[in-house]
Amino acid sequence: MKKRDLLAGLFLLVLMAGATLLWLAPGGGRAVPAVTLPTLEGGTLDLEGHQGRPLVVTFWASDCSGCLEEIPHLNALQREYGQRGLEVIGIAMHYDPPAEVARTAERRGIGYTVALDRRGEAAEAFGNVQLTPTTFLISPGGRIVYQKMGPPDWERVQGRLEDWLAGRA
Repeated sequence: MKKRDLLAGLFLLVLMAGATLLWLAPGGGRAVPAVTLPTLEGGTLDLEGHQGRPLVVTFWASDCSGCLEEIPHLNALQREYGQRGLEVIGIAMHYDPPAEVARTAERRGIGYTVALDRRGEAAEAFGNVQLTPTTFLISPGGRIVYQKMGPPDWERVQGRLEDWLAGRA
């Protein structure tokens, strides 16, 4: 095989791989999983039903100090961007007793939706989340564009939200 044919084949392979990635993930990463969970308020959260608006989804536990430190940041995001379309969602891990989740939400003044992942299906659907906090930023198009274990880069999150909610992205 000639060197030129090998390079042409390699170029074609790279081109096809790039086109496949664009087709699989237009406008960001993978699609938000189709998950339906009960909320602390007694309702039902359907993540697929949030298309067209940005989401911040964080997996947390009531005994996780890093998770508790995030609550004021998440409350601030909900206050600042909620009326412009953002929804912040905290998903309590399957091992966290619902009564303790409710006590923590009340004591800490959580001002965003809290859902209960009673069987761990949401954590599994989001890529087998096991460590808390793990936070996801989801575009209005329903694509996961940022994922972070531990404290997120809040400036980066706010920058993306500003772009989306101002119609710049």
